[in-house]
Amino acid sequence: MSTAVLVAAVVGGGVLLLMRRLFPRQKVAKLLQYPADTMRGKTVIVTGANCGIGKALAGELLKLRARVVMACRDVGSAEEAARDIKKQAGPEQGEVVIKHLDLASLTSVRKFSEEIHEEESRIDVLINNAGIYQCPYTKTEEGFEMQLGVNHLGHFLLTHLLLDVLKSSAPSRIVVVSSKLYKYGQINFDDLNSESNYNKSFCYSQSKLANLLFTLELARQLEDTGVTVNALTPGIVRTRLGRHVQIPLLAKPLFYLASLAFFKSPLEGAQTPLYLACSPEVEGVSGKCFANCEEEELMAKATDEQAAKKLWDISRRMVGLAN
Repeated sequence: MSTAVLVAAVVGGGVLLLMRRLFPRQKVAKLLQYPADTMRGKTVIVTGANCGIGKALAGELLKLRARVVMACRDVGSAEEAARDIKKQAGPEQGEVVIKHLDLASLTSVRKFSEEIHEEESRIDVLINNAGIYQCPYTKTEEGFEMQLGVNHLGHFLLTHLLLDVLKSSAPSRIVVVSSKLYKYGQINFDDLNSESNYNKSFCYSQSKLANLLFTLELARQLEDTGVTVNALTPGIVRTRLGRHVQIPLLAKPLFYLASLAFFKSPLEGAQTPLYLACSPEVEGVSGKCFANCEEEELMAKATDEQAAKKLWDISRRMVGLAN
């Protein structure tokens, strides 16, 4: 055996062992099966539906006869994704509508919401799925740190602007995609915009914790309206979310192979949001977080009602909703 092959084998084995330790094989929910007409007559908005979990989810909803509004920043990519999922959905399928939505622009969020009010008579499910992960320090159109702006504030405003339609369509549902990485975050109320210090990992975790606190407070405010809201953590999924993570060139093939072994596919990652959007088992359930289609116990910082209320009030001011 040549020295090069031996070194490659040792390095490869080491990487696989490290991946096994860092990313133990995740429990994967059984692929859900619902009657073909489960979502017939229902309108579902999915943000970030052009790739990853969002695309897989849109495809499954289309098979269940839903009217799927793909809300995406890149309309060209959304059109390509729509062609793919329509081809896979078969002859009996729902309807796809592509709409531009840039969550890094509150102007875009408001324009999207105005168009939905004009064009859609009902919204049965709003799925806040789109996200950005560990990007270099950049700001949204309004000057917010990008991860907080896209992952939390954009969806915060979007949900508020669509609440009247969701209420008039009740029983209706809101689904919020968070992440287990919330565990490593805190809401830095003294520097929410990360002006003093920027740590891309912390800021992602902060935004995902914000998703959970938003879900908690929104559920409280929506009691007795017929609108439920639940969050989920999909686990580690092979998507483009990690495109900003720098991996050494020589390690990329090994990382790719390891991801096939240890990460969920987008379809597997889409099962829990599909469950929260469709399942009669969660009818009337609100303010919870789920993983692998089962309720997940959260850390105390994600169930802190005072922090949730404080973040809510600050977020309203940031997006221009406060009086």
